[in-house]
Amino acid sequence: MAPHPVNASPAGRAPTAGSRTPVGAAASSAGAGKSQQAYRWLRERIAGEEYAPGHRLVLGTIADELDMSVVPVREAIRRLEAEGLVTFERHVGARVSLIDDTQYRHSMETLAMLEGAATALAAPHLTAEHVTQARRVNRRLVEQLDDFDPRAFTSLNHRFHAVLFAACPNPRLLALVDAEWARLGHLRDSTFTFVPDRARESVREHEALLDLVASGASPADVERAARAHRSATLAAYLAREHPDEAPAPAGATSPER
Repeated sequence: MAPHPVNASPAGRAPTAGSRTPVGAAASSAGAGKSQQAYRWLRERIAGEEYAPGHRLVLGTIADELDMSVVPVREAIRRLEAEGLVTFERHVGARVSLIDDTQYRHSMETLAMLEGAATALAAPHLTAEHVTQARRVNRRLVEQLDDFDPRAFTSLNHRFHAVLFAACPNPRLLALVDAEWARLGHLRDSTFTFVPDRARESVREHEALLDLVASGASPADVERAARAHRSATLAAYLAREHPDEAPAPAGATSPER
């Protein structure tokens, strides 16, 4: 009978030194899973404003509530800090970031570029079914206009755009888009709360964007339209809240033209 390989661990036999790596990998995987769990739990509470801006995040308290050690909670908070949702203050610790119009503006400008690029890269991979699905979501957005709920509209609006950019073949770009959407959700529960009239223009621009995709327009044209659409929402917000600072929508031609 041939001898067992060095790393083999036959049934009933104690693992050899060479078999310890999978155990360590499993432990690492479990730790990563807890960190992800803590991250999602915290992000949901920040986005839902259960943890309002300025709320202090006490590692031990959160760890007890989640029934885990402070290590994965600390990792989750560091990740939220990298996304701008949490800040560290000396002698205080971690707090939910304060809402700042400058941060909001930067986030919207960034999302216009990232989402425009992701939608452009996705365009060649979008099928007739994708377009039909997006039109279906946009019809639901239109139905919301007469009995307007800004939060529900924003949620559907995210779903509409996700149909278009989810086919992007670059996973790193998709991760950046998702992170920026999360940050934006913290900074403003819904931009449409401030500029409800923008909603009607938005759904018309959605249809124009879908017409571009359905017609086989170039990725450059799709990117230009998607970016102009996002920039127009920022311009509408700034025109209302900061009329002296409101920029024109970023360089692109409106998708209706």
